[in-house]
Amino acid sequence: MIPAQDAVNSRVQTRTGLSLLILGIVLIAANLRAPLTAVGPIIGEIRGETGISNTWAGMMTTLPLLAFALLSPLSPRIARRQGMEHTLFAGLIVLLAGILLRSVSSVTALFAGTALIGVAIAISNVLVPALIKREFPNNVGTMTGIYSVSMNLCAAIASGVSIPISQGLGLGWRGALGSWALLAIVSVAAWLPMLRSRQRPQAVQTSADAKKSDSLWRSPLAWQITLFMGLQSLFFYVNISWFPAILQDRGMSAVSAGWMISIMQFASLPATFFMPILAGRRSDQRGLAVGVASLFLVGYLGLLVTDTAWLVPLWVVLVGVGAGSGFGLAVMFFALRTKSVRQSAEMSGMAQSFGYLLAAVGPTLFGFIHDATGGWTLPLILLLIAAVGLLLAGLKAGKYGYVAASDSKEAAAAKGNH
Repeated sequence: MIPAQDAVNSRVQTRTGLSLLILGIVLIAANLRAPLTAVGPIIGEIRGETGISNTWAGMMTTLPLLAFALLSPLSPRIARRQGMEHTLFAGLIVLLAGILLRSVSSVTALFAGTALIGVAIAISNVLVPALIKREFPNNVGTMTGIYSVSMNLCAAIASGVSIPISQGLGLGWRGALGSWALLAIVSVAAWLPMLRSRQRPQAVQTSADAKKSDSLWRSPLAWQITLFMGLQSLFFYVNISWFPAILQDRGMSAVSAGWMISIMQFASLPATFFMPILAGRRSDQRGLAVGVASLFLVGYLGLLVTDTAWLVPLWVVLVGVGAGSGFGLAVMFFALRTKSVRQSAEMSGMAQSFGYLLAAVGPTLFGFIHDATGGWTLPLILLLIAAVGLLLAGLKAGKYGYVAASDSKEAAAAKGNH
């Protein structure tokens, strides 16, 4: 099984080992969104050179999400056989290969590299929250906040620098996307020490273990967490894919629209850090879920009903804060609604599998509806409806409880650590 609390890796017992582990987590997190958010601001440039439609442009975001959906349930199983540290390292190597492949001069390579990036991110998306629960059982909220801030900070930077790299430095969209290989290389190097202090791979799953996993899929609470995860992810990926186009259609320059997306993501950072801490300090998170949904509702409604230029940053910031707090709360549900590390990984895999499958529909559907209607009104109305769904799911997921019975030994170990 994913390592129990009584087998905490000895590396965290030293200051150097702890610092290296935190650095490794921060760098992995930095790679989880930046390669995707770098695309939105230069999507027009990519379309202009390659000739792809809005629907196919949406697929550049949808492909990674489909990879998340297909591979998320498999990540815990791979980690049990290969070890969590080695599995995360392999994910970084695949990510680097995908970034490089996506940057060569071929539409086929563009989409193939994008798919590889999705495969790599799917692995870390699932395993890092479980790694945090395993190694930092008494500081899950703080470490989740650090992990989330690193992810969103680099995502914001990626949105803002894509056009300056592409047009300002004259490297084109391939150079803008390929530049993120440098971060992947640094992350690979930083994760190497973790391989020397890895935990042993776990035994092959028994029939009893399988029954425990199956019970998770029959839990109504687990499905509410999955829906909450999926809808907040849908909002994020629609935002980074199409907000630049929406803002440019309303008269904003490409550079300004790109930086507006960066502002949205920078606005999310405080909420991304503090939401996991707030959630970890209370047993019931329904009030927090209501706050998250309200931010999305007000932000999307503002974009729908007014074209006033000076109000646009306000709506963008509200959506950004909603995205940051929504992600932080969703990830915390994996720890707060489970009793063991193994179950946390299984919950993460389930939520990200079906959740990202739901999110994958968003960018492509958004682009298709825009192509069909020639405007953004209907797509924004659908986002408002989805925000109501997020509210309902959050009211269920935020209520105190656990998704299913967990392994007694792990639960006992977890209890002893709290």
